[in-house]
Amino acid sequence: MSAIGQWFAGWNWSWVEPTIAILGLAAITVVSRAFFMIPERELPLPDWLKRGLKYAPLAALTAVIAPELLMTQGELIHTLCDARLPAVLCAAGYYFWRRGILGTIVAGMLVYLPLHIGWGW
Repeated sequence: MSAIGQWFAGWNWSWVEPTIAILGLAAITVVSRAFFMIPERELPLPDWLKRGLKYAPLAALTAVIAPELLMTQGELIHTLCDARLPAVLCAAGYYFWRRGILGTIVAGMLVYLPLHIGWGW
């Protein structure tokens, strides 16, 4: 084996695959986020798609929050002694009463924290 072959054989190549993965993911992220900025003019979208895209943020938020509220360690909660349930009810009540986001968060946390930390729910 030549000197160069021995040098390459003795090298630690464990950094290559993670580096390729990170660079590939970065490229995919840049292309997917810049996809709508590439065309010179606005892409025409059908009306049904425009209407549907209005609900995408709400659907994504629900998909993130619902499992956090209704599940513990991958299973549905099976007790009413969970501080999240009264906190959600109070937060939702405040939101429908006042329509304020900050107040909704504060109301939910004012119910959640004493129940969770104080009573151990």
